[in-house]
Amino acid sequence: MQPTVLKWKGSIPSATELKQPVEYFRSLLKKTLMKEIVEQSNIYASQYNINKPLNLNYDELEQFIGICFHMSVHSLPGTRMYWARSTRVDCVADVMSLHRWEAIKRFLHFANNEEQVPAGEPGYDKLFKVRPLLSSLQSSFQSIPMSENLSADEQIVPFKGKSLLKQYNPRKPKRWGYKILVLADDKGIVHNFNCYTGPVYPVDGFPDIGASGNVMLQLATVIPRNMSHKFRLAGCTFMEDKQMKVKGRGTFEEKQTSDDNVTVRAVKWFDNRSVILLSTFAAANPTTMVERWDKKRNEVVAVTCPNIVTVYNKSMGGVDLLDSLIKKWYLRIVFHMLDLTAVQAWLLYRRDCRALGVQEKLSLVPDQIRLDQTSHWPVMEKKGKCKYPGCKGIVRMKCSKCDLHLCITAERNCFLQFHGMP
Repeated sequence: MQPTVLKWKGSIPSATELKQPVEYFRSLLKKTLMKEIVEQSNIYASQYNINKPLNLNYDELEQFIGICFHMSVHSLPGTRMYWARSTRVDCVADVMSLHRWEAIKRFLHFANNEEQVPAGEPGYDKLFKVRPLLSSLQSSFQSIPMSENLSADEQIVPFKGKSLLKQYNPRKPKRWGYKILVLADDKGIVHNFNCYTGPVYPVDGFPDIGASGNVMLQLATVIPRNMSHKFRLAGCTFMEDKQMKVKGRGTFEEKQTSDDNVTVRAVKWFDNRSVILLSTFAAANPTTMVERWDKKRNEVVAVTCPNIVTVYNKSMGGVDLLDSLIKKWYLRIVFHMLDLTAVQAWLLYRRDCRALGVQEKLSLVPDQIRLDQTSHWPVMEKKGKCKYPGCKGIVRMKCSKCDLHLCITAERNCFLQFHGMP
């Protein structure tokens, strides 16, 4: 019997205005945090050499972050090449000198080293050096109104250097790095995150259900109660993978329990590997058949797929979406969090576009991006209407950066005109 799907009781507040994408970024990376970074960076430079103050200010910090973002888009083998005569990038070199950029990077700091609690003493924090940044972003992300479908997963921030926080995960493309657990919606918008630092203790008011379960409960504490949000968790004891593999692809096992008058179903399904899903509204049945490639038989085969998996694939996976859109150990975390914040700001901007009924795709490309003459590569994709005003051509050519169909033909070159090129 198919369980009743409870109607979501929440809603996303309607946007009243459409701001520039950078304003969404500034609303997440708050001015109070930026001022704290300026202060702590100046303190750190003075601690290093009192006779050579950094004298960093707010505007310079914004410029430094902007240059870092530009470097990640317009990549060169070495950072000094952006200022070198033969490879100079004007929009970087004209904003800040190489010496100044390297000085800011060297002394970029978020907390006073003299206030750090020594290891082994009460209150010791392994993430002390970046805690102000993490806490401020957590507060910003948690204040964003949630949509109905939520999922939790882990990200790996690649890092092979020396660090006690480094983790190994053979299932990730980058196996070594820092582990960040993320709660996101099906559009990739992040609502909570935790950086893994070691043993995970139970959430207040809940039993100890093991490290994985405790982590998920920590992330889920920000989800409003009794609103019928759809959230996925792992757990329960099932048949071993080896047994399921013998039975073949499509094998699944379902278990059910009740808690506080709420029926909870857990399903383990084996495809190429096993996956476990938990739901208060979806179950294994009704099943459907999905097509999979069988390497041994060298053909497409039909595999039984539980309904709970179908539901998950339709609307969960926001963390994976987020991933597809980041030599001091903590700087790797810092730049990853800045990348995450930039993506977050863009997703919120697009959500407001949809809420305000902004359908013309040109409005999604601000002039500072459209005219920057950086990394606008033509790519071939499915046919679509040219988005240059007044053109009605149907083309396969798109701009990889603006994500717009634009003509390049013998009669017209909308691609160059759109990007302000001669």
